Amino acid sequence: MAASASEDWTVVLPRRVRQRGKATKVEIFEEKQESWAPTDSQTDPIGEAALVQKMERSISRIGSSQFYHTFIDQIQTSAFDYFHRVLGSETKMPMVFYGIGSIELYEPPQLQLSLAILMKRDFSWIGNIEVFDPIISVTESRVLEALGCSVMSINEHGRREALSPTMFFMPHCEAELYNNLLQANWKLNNLKNMVLFGNSFEEYEQHASICKYSPIINSMGHVLAARRFTKEFRIETISDDYYNAFHDSSWHFFSPVLESDLQFINS
Repeated sequence: MAASASEDWTVVLPRRVRQRGKATKVEIFEEKQESWAPTDSQTDPIGEAALVQKMERSISRIGSSQFYHTFIDQIQTSAFDYFHRVLGSETKMPMVFYGIGSIELYEPPQLQLSLAILMKRDFSWIGNIEVFDPIISVTESRVLEALGCSVMSINEHGRREALSPTMFFMPHCEAELYNNLLQANWKLNNLKNMVLFGNSFEEYEQHASICKYSPIINSMGHVLAARRFTKEFRIETISDDYYNAFHDSSWHFFSPVLESDLQFINS
């Protein structure tokens, strides 16, 4: 799902291996938040109804799968303490879903959205789901709202500040978007307020150690720098049915202890 020249960023279909490099200098992106609305204006009630039905089938399929049972078990066991350490005294943790892609055209975004909706259904501490991708159509926007999600009217370029416990759900986004998010939250308290579901930072680090001169190195400095205070839990895709949507995905929890952990990189 390639973005057009007028689009700022979007999710990409997963690739097994991406060439990544280790940052030596961090490029600072200064995108400004801007109002956003779907570029198309035509509503399609028949298409909306069909897409809602498609999503309901996808939610039911994942909800009854071994993949989902394993996914939920990991949250309730090995990762449980980390989730609740971030939640602290708060009762709800909102979910911000960046880079959803087109749920109308592709199956991986349908599966990813289904997983987010199932999590909200099964965990009382997950709050509202906010969704954004600049390629979302009017039909998709209306369907997302029908499924209980809120579609953002601002393109934040991934720079939401975690001033309170926040889950960022970002499966298979580009490295630049993870970097934007970390850069915007490069403070002790903000990082500790974050839970991030997305591409494995460990994988990024491994590729960076091999591909030292990749052009992408300047766009992932914060991702690589965060590795030293990140606890990561890789998820299991279980079967090929869920590989394209979730391969190489992890939960990430950040626990910098001192300001000096953050000083060697410009934020």
